[in-house]
Amino acid sequence: MSKVSQQNTTPSVNGISVIHTQAHASGLQQVPQLVPAGPGGGGKAVPPSKQSKKSLPMDRNSDEYRQRRERNNMAVKKSRLKSKQKAQDTLQRVNQLKEENERLEAKIKLLTKELSVLKDLFLEHAHNLADNVQPSSTENTTDSDNAGQ
Repeated sequence: MSKVSQQNTTPSVNGISVIHTQAHASGLQQVPQLVPAGPGGGGKAVPPSKQSKKSLPMDRNSDEYRQRRERNNMAVKKSRLKSKQKAQDTLQRVNQLKEENERLEAKIKLLTKELSVLKDLFLEHAHNLADNVQPSSTENTTDSDNAGQ
C-alpha cells in the first residue's frame, strides 16, 4: 500500500501561512498546520481582535479621550485599593500567625514541664517498687530446705 501525500500552502493571511496536506490512500484526514509566514519563521501571530485596533493620535479635548482617561483612572484607583487591601490582609494574617505561634510555644513549654514531672514520678515509683521487692529465690530455697529436715 503506497502513501502519496501532497502539500499545498495558502498565501499568507494575517502573518500566518496554512499548510494543507492530503494523504492519498491513507484514509485519514489530516488537520491543517499553522506556521509563521515570515522568512525567519519567528513572528508572532496577532489575534483578529487586536489587528483592527490601530493606535491613532487622539485629540485630548475629544469626548472619547476623556471617557477613556476617566475609565483608566477608575481602573487604576481600583487596582491600587485592591493592592492596599491585599497588603493589609497579609499583615493581619501575619499577626494572627505570630500570636498563634506564641500560644503554641507556651503550650509546648507547659507540656514539657508536665512530661518532666510525670517522668520523675514514674522513675521514683519504679525505684520504690524495686527496693520493696525481695528476691523470691532465696526464700524458696530456705523454706524447702527446712521442710526436708
